[in-house]
Amino acid sequence: MKRFKPTLSHLSRRTFLQASAALGGASALGLRGAYAQEPEKPAEIIVRAWGGSWVDSLKAGVSDSFTKMTGIAVRHDLTEDNEIQPKVWAAVAQNRVPPIHINWDTTTNATKSALRGVTEDLSDLPNLANVTDLAKPAGLEGFPIVNTYGYVYVLAYRPAAFPDGPPKSWKDLLDPKFKGRLAFYNDGIGFHFPAQVAGGGKLEDIPGNMQPAWDFITKMKAQQPLLGEDPDFTTWFQNGEIDAACTISTNAREARKNGVKIEWVVPEEGAKFDTDGLWIPKGLPENELYWAKQYINHALTKEAQQVWLDGLGLPGVVPGLTPPKDLVGDPSYPTTEADFQRLIRISSKVQVENESEWFSKFKAIMQG
Repeated sequence: MKRFKPTLSHLSRRTFLQASAALGGASALGLRGAYAQEPEKPAEIIVRAWGGSWVDSLKAGVSDSFTKMTGIAVRHDLTEDNEIQPKVWAAVAQNRVPPIHINWDTTTNATKSALRGVTEDLSDLPNLANVTDLAKPAGLEGFPIVNTYGYVYVLAYRPAAFPDGPPKSWKDLLDPKFKGRLAFYNDGIGFHFPAQVAGGGKLEDIPGNMQPAWDFITKMKAQQPLLGEDPDFTTWFQNGEIDAACTISTNAREARKNGVKIEWVVPEEGAKFDTDGLWIPKGLPENELYWAKQYINHALTKEAQQVWLDGLGLPGVVPGLTPPKDLVGDPSYPTTEADFQRLIRISSKVQVENESEWFSKFKAIMQG
């Protein structure tokens, strides 16, 4: 388990001001570069996003205010991140204009694209001088990706299904009464690492020996869980189809907003902590690249992050954000060293090197 504590970037306010001056402060959003004037504005920029409350929050916090400031429309492409990835890779390899301007992506998926060399460098974004170290992609040179927030794969549950109190362990889900009443992501993301511990293994053995994880997932398969993606979890809870799920807290919180009685915990084995980020594929026309960078720079402002992440209920990378009232002290909104001690964070490099195998193994078990 990697201990993580968000801190202010090493860049000082003085450095930030110097960098801003060098980039030309007359630009409304701060990124002027070598341009004598702002480049031609495209009619729209296309941002790949997840559906449901995810895209609603991005629109409210970042996209709408970006459009208001620039006049550039933002179109949200809801193609799943794993589906858009080969399309972007192919476009870059064939020297074609990519199908999107910005990819809102998991850091692990984004790291795969960065290592492939298909991402633009974002080191010149002025607002990087005013973020925590969580924004920096670990193990990569520069900023081929900018992490924008963190999140926890909690154990969300319906209190009525746990009359003796909140579940303390992932093992509690093996109770026969939950057969057909559980849910996981269809590739098992978020569950591999706590399953390793619940199965009697050690985090230090990842990735060399994950048999304990596969053994525990095999036991869970007998419970006949539902498998899906983010919007599915919210719907399943709302429809009363499940009692518990390994999911990002945002999905459970969205169900609670819609009147479902639901809570979540970080079990004794821990829960996976990860990040998502924004990146730009290579091959865009120069003016469109400029405005895509402006969008990401805007996404790193306190004002944009406050609204965007209030909607998602997730901790951002800009200091001074106010947690939503319903998440103050919540384990899914870590803010202190003690909070992070309870979470599992495995390096992006290890995940990139092994995630496809883990996903395939999970699917093979569940489909077997």
